[in-house]
Formats: sequence, structure tokens, C-alpha cells
Amino acid sequence: MRLNVKPIFGFLAVVCLGFSLSCVNQPAEDVKSETPAPEPSALPQNLAQLYTPFTLTADLSGLTENQKKLLPLLIETADIMNEIFWKEAFHGDKDQFLNGITDPGVKNFAVVNYGPWDRLDGDAPFIKGFGPKPLGAGFYPTNVTKEEVEAAAKEDPSLMDLYTIVRRGEDGSLYSVAYHEVFKDKVEKAAGLLKQAAELAEDEGFKNYLNLRAEALLTDNYYDSDLAWMDMKTNTIDMVVGPVEVYEDKLFNAKAAHTSYLLIKDKAWSERLAHYAKLLPELQEGLPVDEKYKQDKPGSDSDLNAYDVIYYAGDCNAGSKTIAINLPNDIRVQEQKGSRRLQLKNAMRAKYDKILLPIADALIVEDQRKHITFDAFFSNTMFHEVAHGLGVKNTINGKGPVDDALKEQQSALEEGKADILGLYMITSLLDKGELEGDVKDFYVTFITGIFRSVRFGASSAHGKANMLRFNFFQEMGAFSRDDATGLYRVHFDKMNEAMTALSRKILTLQGDGDYDGVVALMAEKGAIGETLAADLKRLEDASIPTDVVFNQGVEHLGLK
Repeated sequence: MRLNVKPIFGFLAVVCLGFSLSCVNQPAEDVKSETPAPEPSALPQNLAQLYTPFTLTADLSGLTENQKKLLPLLIETADIMNEIFWKEAFHGDKDQFLNGITDPGVKNFAVVNYGPWDRLDGDAPFIKGFGPKPLGAGFYPTNVTKEEVEAAAKEDPSLMDLYTIVRRGEDGSLYSVAYHEVFKDKVEKAAGLLKQAAELAEDEGFKNYLNLRAEALLTDNYYDSDLAWMDMKTNTIDMVVGPVEVYEDKLFNAKAAHTSYLLIKDKAWSERLAHYAKLLPELQEGLPVDEKYKQDKPGSDSDLNAYDVIYYAGDCNAGSKTIAINLPNDIRVQEQKGSRRLQLKNAMRAKYDKILLPIADALIVEDQRKHITFDAFFSNTMFHEVAHGLGVKNTINGKGPVDDALKEQQSALEEGKADILGLYMITSLLDKGELEGDVKDFYVTFITGIFRSVRFGASSAHGKANMLRFNFFQEMGAFSRDDATGLYRVHFDKMNEAMTALSRKILTLQGDGDYDGVVALMAEKGAIGETLAADLKRLEDASIPTDVVFNQGVEHLGLK
């Protein structure tokens, strides 16, 4: 699951649409199909303020010559994941689509969104001539329905496999094609690059992972490589590559999209985090819910580490950018090994400096702004990732895995669970003396973070989760708004009560596999009200960006 030290550049109230296309590499597609020519732009002027640029760099002085040589190979591999994700996100030919856009700003915005739909505005089309984005993105035929897929999957379960594309035959029936067949040329090239990089890798764990991941891309069997990724402990360079998250498939949350992160471990910060991974079993026992909803035993081999991220590609690079990672998603691996929580420190810092602090100045009462700190922002994000490993993975009443029972509703609810349980754990650890800091810092930073993340919109699982939490907390009096000033005040005495109630609610819905209950909850509390919408408009009018876009690549790392 993913999410989202003094200012490096100072706040830029600029230009998302003036950044270079080099921000997202765009290798040529090799399959052509009919794509409607974009009509004149319907792009509002204010979209120029949605993203602020940030350059991804890291201190590479400690790397060996071999390590520096393998980085370009890994970046080239990531670019292939970018090519594949375009096909998963957009029906049609990418190059034909982009070349048909004459306005440079609109073209750049299409690059950020991997298509003509604004990911920060519920996937609304921003180019005339395009209708709503298909819920199944590029994973299914555009004219397919949920009912049709469900009926066909009873005869052919592979239609719901994580690693297949669903297509329609000449007779109108549905059939599946495995990723390694659909993207054969691309995954073969990527596998070859990973094997070349493995030859240069000096860390045996990383070498093993690269070789196994190469084989996984060729077979769609990721289990062994996920285990190898969990076993890595001493590597400085790290990489996530392949089909990982299911957010792009809004029809069923059944299809994993291709993505890649390239990371450099911050060993000093990682040492500070190692202790918390050992507390997972104790944290699970203390969850505010009946025993039957916490019967799972978190893996004891989970990791918490901090990284500087130096490259994003594919799914993780689309629209809002992830600032922390919790993987693998395979329940079998989680039960055996736990999971790894990767905190992307430089990306996190960028969002804190460029977005969170300006939001606080605009929306939080002045006397509480002192409680907004980077350490609290970092911890809130970190424990969000820890919380993904808590609760239950399988329903308690025979409905099977929670993911299957809650279908497309699970992603948003799971993100909501991670947010609220992360804060619950911080409160518990502060009470036990396991964590340093003032609880007020974590609470005010947490509430301010809702305003940042809720701007990701209804098309984002994280955005929906924040809408749910905002409305729930407001109803329980955890914060209030001064109508005269439009500023928000956190009520610390109500926070504990609100987060305990919401934690219990979400954990129960997941454990019961209560699909209808989740749909009802999201319908009631998953929408932005008029007052909040007006406050978010104030942020827009103040030219506070919603997210960041990256300048990245070998030239920015000093490798050319």
C-alpha cells in the first residue's frame, strides 16, 4: 500500500504546466491503435497551480563505482514500467494522443495524469472530446460492465487475476491474457536490464532480488522475489519494480499496475525507526476492537526504513505522488515475513515545506501552528504504513479475504484504517514512553494533513479516506471551524474519542466483510461538503499547490 529538513528551494507558487517533459520519460509505444484527436483544451487556468516542481537528488558519494554504474540500468528499467503503465491507464496510442495536443501546458498536464483525465478532480476529463474515464482503465474493454465480468469469471477465474488483461473476442465473450504475454517485448527487455544490474550488484541480497524479479516479470510469479525483497537487510540501493498496486482498476481493484521506485537508504534515519517494527504484535493486541477482529498475528520480520527516492515511474508517478510505501501486498508473504515500510524522506520533506506549511498558515488558528512539525508529519506518515499490517486480512465470518469481500471499496477503507490506526498507535506509544514528542504536535499536524490529502479528490483512495475522516472527526467535535475567520482549531480532548470510534468502525467493517456497510459509510461521509469545498478553493486562490511533480533522471543525479 502506498501513501502519500528546511526548504530546499523555498515555496514556489508556480507552474505545473511549465515544467519540462523530461519530468516523465516517454519512450515510444510499439503498438498503434485508433485514438481520437484531442479537441481544443478545456483546461482551466487554475490547473497551472496544481503541481510544484521538485528535483529528486541524493548523496551518492558513498556509492561504489559499480553501484553508480547500475543506477542507469535501473532507471532504464523503470522507464519500461512507465511505458507499460500508459497502456494500463489509457486506451489508445499514447504518442498519437500526445502529439495531437498543440498547447504545451495541456500536453504536460496530460503527461502528469497519464491521459486526458484529471486525477485530482475525480478523473474528470480536461480535454474536449473525451468522456468519463473507464472505471477499468486499460485493464478491461471500455464497454464492459461489472456484472458481465463477474458472470464470465465464474467460468474463467483468470479474468480476475492480478496479472491479466481482459479482452473481448470476436464473438463478444471475454478472455484474459497474462501480462507477460501482453507486454512480452517490454518485460523481456526489463528483465535483461535487471540481470545486467545484478551482475554489478555487490550486496548479495540485492543481487538475488534483481535476478528473481527479472524472472518474475517473465512469468508473473512474484512470490519468490517478494520473499527475497523482504530478506534484504544490508543493501544501500533499493528498487520496487513490476505490477504492484490495484488503485488504477476502479472496477474491481483486481488488477495490479506497473510501477517503479528507485531508492537510496538513509542509514542514520533507518536506525531510528528499527525499534518500532518490533512492536507490531503488541500494537495489534492493543487495537480498540473485540478480540475476534485482531486475531491475525503480524509478521515479526517487518522493516521500517527511511530512503531518499531518486526515481518514480508508472503508477506511483501518476497524479499525486507517494511519500511512503508498505509492501509486499501478497498476504502469503505478509503472514510469513511481515512487510517493509519505506519512508521516502526527501519527497515527504518537499510536500511538508511546499504544501503543508502554507496550508497551515491559511487554515489553522495561529496559536496552534507551532504544533505543526516535520517530525510529527514524518511519524504520522510512518505509522500510517505500520498500520497497514494491523487488523485482519481475512474476514471473521467465512467471506474470504477482506480484499475480495469489499471489492472496489477496500482501497479507500484500507487507507482510512491506516491513517486512523497510525494516529492511535502514536498516542499509545507516547503514553508508554516509546515515542518522544508532544501529542499536540501529532494531532494538529494530522488534522492539517487532512486538508493536504483531501485535495487528491474522489478518484484517489487516499483522498476518499481523508474525506471520511474529516467528516467523522468534525461530527465528533475533534476540531471546529470559526465561521468569522475560516480557521480551524483542534480540540485535543475530543481527538482520542474520535480516533477510537473510527478505528473500531473500520476494523469491524473489514472483519465482517460488510460491503454494503462500507458503501453506505462512504456515501454518507466520503464526500466534500460546501464549507470544506470553499476552504479548499481558498487554498487554490492562494496558489498553494496540491502536489509535486519531479525533475528526475541521471542528469539530476550527476551521473552524466
